[in-house]
Amino acid sequence: MWSENLAYALTQVVHNFGAAAVLGGAVFALWPASRLEDGRKFAWLILVAWGAQIISGGLFGVTSLYYYGETPDLSRIAMTALVVKIAAAITGFLLAAFYLARGKQWGNVGVKRSFQSLAALGAIALTAAAFLRWFS
Repeated sequence: MWSENLAYALTQVVHNFGAAAVLGGAVFALWPASRLEDGRKFAWLILVAWGAQIISGGLFGVTSLYYYGETPDLSRIAMTALVVKIAAAITGFLLAAFYLARGKQWGNVGVKRSFQSLAALGAIALTAAAFLRWFS
């Protein structure tokens, strides 16, 4: 039981810091004062954070498979929340990567919209996480 709890706790630590960086990085780039001139630095942080979210989210399932031989039995609401969360994570990761690849050519409006979208995706993922947690 100790190793199982440790595995879940360490995965949760990575997942929590990833969630904080995903949303916090995007919001901080926009508010309270625009820091979009440093957008590439924030985009790298957000890209890595989304990667941490995706990997640690997968590790939750792997840990369950290892210790129980199956993934958790999720309700319809929890499964829907998981799908929303995965979609937000993949979209956020791809948007951050696309910005890093092409964002130098974008004007201020495009950069601002990208970070607004990244913030929205982070908020969606965090909201879905709450439903996933409480309806599983």
